[in-house]
Amino acid sequence: MTGAPLELVCPAGTPAALRDAIDAGADVVYLGFRDETNARNFPGLNFSRPELRDGIGYAHRRGREVFVAINTYAAAGNQAAWHRAIDDAAQLGADAVIVADIGLLDYAATKHPGLRLHLSVQAAASHAEAIRFYHEAFGVRRVVLPRVLTVAEIAQLTRQIPVETEVFAFGGMCPMAEGRCSLSSYVTGQSPNRQGVCSPASHVRYEQRGEALVSSLGGSTINIFDKAEKAGYPTLCKGRFAVGGSYADYLFEEPTSLSTGEILHDLARAGVKALKIEGRQRGRAYVAEVVRQFRSLVDGMAGGDAPAGAVAALRQLAEGQQETSGAYRKGWR
Repeated sequence: MTGAPLELVCPAGTPAALRDAIDAGADVVYLGFRDETNARNFPGLNFSRPELRDGIGYAHRRGREVFVAINTYAAAGNQAAWHRAIDDAAQLGADAVIVADIGLLDYAATKHPGLRLHLSVQAAASHAEAIRFYHEAFGVRRVVLPRVLTVAEIAQLTRQIPVETEVFAFGGMCPMAEGRCSLSSYVTGQSPNRQGVCSPASHVRYEQRGEALVSSLGGSTINIFDKAEKAGYPTLCKGRFAVGGSYADYLFEEPTSLSTGEILHDLARAGVKALKIEGRQRGRAYVAEVVRQFRSLVDGMAGGDAPAGAVAALRQLAEGQQETSGAYRKGWR
């Protein structure tokens, strides 16, 4: 590998997870406020303003950074919560804000010209013309790429754009185009793009039927697990459905985790600046272990091969202990 090492951008759903991620080797922690301005707006997660102030202090004292995700789309005619989130992130010393909404990008660039802006994956910017627009219009300095590009396409893209690229490296997969998914809203009335919740817990139910466990969302059956299966969280995109009388199977996406442990050299050669680990809704022990293993992989890249055991350890942390390289290695188009 040549150039600077890959930066590790790691999730924190709670102050404890922030501290654990940094202690495990995160270069950056990303997080959100405890409201609808971020796309992981779940009960018991996220940060109050005092917690963010303390978290930024903890990170900065250790030479690390904090990015604040303000990555949902503001309600028309009622943007106050999103403007306040940007104002507070800037005032509290966040190193960057991660934004998708074009109006919020304009607000941040105008009101806080010194605030570093990153384009959220929720904006679904996957070609050079779109990315150049965001850079030229608002001064965006990094783009989080959607999980639909091959490594070769990322390499081509990085040569054409004047901003840094960040890609997802590990965690839950989203089979829909980020920022465009409305599946959750069909059965719950809430979506990650507006309210920051995909399959909100208030709409989730589990029911035992004999030896089977049934999961439902908003009154719709999403999956039926036999006693030997691990029951996953019910989201429409990872449900099993019978179509046209066929045997029920995964229609959109199987419950599996993206994992790039074996292709980090390829991503570095493609010009990627940072690796993003998904998982703000996961527990602190999970976050710390994933970060620890990726820290080992990134630090070991200069020596050639990945450290023995790190890739295998990540496989054990994958959803259902199943992993995929997603679109990164796809040959179809």
